[in-house]
Amino acid sequence: MSTISVLGTGARVPDRIVSNDEVGAPAGVDGEWIVRKTAIRERRWAAPGEATSHLAAAAGRAALEAAGITAAQLSLIVVATSTPDRPQPPTAVFVQQQLGALGAAAFDVNAVCSGSVFALSVVEGMLSKTGGHALVIGADVYSRILNPADRKTVVLFGDGAGAMVLGPGPGPKIRHVALHTFGDLSDLIQVPAGGSRIPPDQAALDAGLQYFAMDGREVRRFVVEQLPQLTKQFLHEAGVAPDDIAHFVPHQANGVMLDTVIEDLSLSRATTHLTLEEYGNTGAASIPITLDAAARKGAFGPGDLVLLAGFGGGMAAGLALLEW
Repeated sequence: MSTISVLGTGARVPDRIVSNDEVGAPAGVDGEWIVRKTAIRERRWAAPGEATSHLAAAAGRAALEAAGITAAQLSLIVVATSTPDRPQPPTAVFVQQQLGALGAAAFDVNAVCSGSVFALSVVEGMLSKTGGHALVIGADVYSRILNPADRKTVVLFGDGAGAMVLGPGPGPKIRHVALHTFGDLSDLIQVPAGGSRIPPDQAALDAGLQYFAMDGREVRRFVVEQLPQLTKQFLHEAGVAPDDIAHFVPHQANGVMLDTVIEDLSLSRATTHLTLEEYGNTGAASIPITLDAAARKGAFGPGDLVLLAGFGGGMAAGLALLEW
């Protein structure tokens, strides 16, 4: 088991609540259709001028307060995001500035919706060698890259940030982590324009290539087929049985799809924690937001095994086991 603990968690979502009727109207669907297809009832969208780094820094402050750690004590800040403030510099740099953590190294990780678990793994490995304290943040502002007429995507996503402070000391321990990437499926989830392959010129904008795009049917197939298999393999490697898991915190992709997946995971004694009904799919933020919500409710008890499962663009999947 790792010597690194989760010392505190925090989260921040925008103030603006966006109803299903509001988001569904331009896409030609009603609120009832959205609930039936996704189990999402509302989401939060960032205000004009509110960037990914603003939400990330606010979540980071909450996590630092919960951990009893000051920003000056941080040696590392890692932000998992696929909606950065700018293509460069890293969004973590802006978070560092806002927190006043000028002694911390700062960089981003992009594994889309699995990003928080990927970042957790990277940081745990670094701290095990260097010591110190780190802030891991998952943050996304998907509302800026959604096509309002695309009912397959616009109804799913919200904005937000969740954070964890990692370091030595008493607290939930990171027991096992596994990361997977299926690059042959990279076209299933993408934002085609904005990089070196397709610059964001007028032709790209006219074609709508700046928007988030997803092959929903194939994404669902990937999750339903791969996640149970990867999870069972992961638990075997960790030396625990499915019945040993007390809590399950999945990526908050789609509630209807999760119902199908959860049945196949055989986590018969686990409580599944969900925030998607209120916040929607918040990308890399969804796992740490949901973990923070459960932790602040006192859901986790000493010795509880908490399974985190991220999955999404890449295609990628990240699994982490925490012992509370």
